[in-house]
Order: sequence, then C-alpha cells, then structure tokens
Amino acid sequence: MAGSKGSLYYNVFLNYSLNLNDTDGHEILDCEGFELLETIERLRSIVAAAEEMKMSYRKAWGIIQKVENKLGFPLVLKHRGGAEGGYTTLSEEGTQLLNAYRELTTQFDGSIKEIARKFFRKINR
Repeated sequence: MAGSKGSLYYNVFLNYSLNLNDTDGHEILDCEGFELLETIERLRSIVAAAEEMKMSYRKAWGIIQKVENKLGFPLVLKHRGGAEGGYTTLSEEGTQLLNAYRELTTQFDGSIKEIARKFFRKINR
C-alpha cells in the first residue's frame, strides 16, 4: 500500500521485474523464464512445470532452448526412463543462475521497499 486510507495513492503499488538482456538489449530471460526454472527444479519435470504454470510443454521447452542457445550452455539435464520414469534437473550452470537470481531479487526487494517508501512519502505530502 502506498499511503494511508484516503490518500491520493492509497491503491497504487510499485512493481518491478528483473530480466537478463544481451548487450543489444534483446531479452534472454524474463521473470516467467526464471519461474519456469524454479518450477522445474521443484517438480523435476518440464511437463509438470508447464502444467503448473498453465503453459504448453512446447512453450516451456521453447523458452529453455532459446535461453540455452543465447547463453551457450545447458540449463536443464533430462534423465531418461528407468523404473521410476524420467526426470529433469537443472544443470550446474542452471542452478548457479537460479540461485544468483534468487539472491539478487532478495536484495532488490529490500532496497525497492525502502525506495518505494521514500517515493510515496514525497508524493503523499
């Protein structure tokens, strides 16, 4: 909430997202892509992650392939069949990227909250 009830900006919120872009400004990985990686890590399945996120498998796999092609390394490792069926894990680089993103967003969240408080104090005077 941006101010006390009745203030001009009472129902206004500040929101942000973090994306990875290349040097030309083209998007490599957005918040949906990071959410996909988190969901794959948790569910150990691209199919299950896509279903949970209400997207097609084709779209999920396309996001992963696009990012892997732009970054030049695999984000996920597919493990085929066996008695318990196949599963998917994040690669070492995928895990490092996701962990760094989590740490970055935690730091940003703390900073943004303070910055937003100052911003809304100024405009609610």
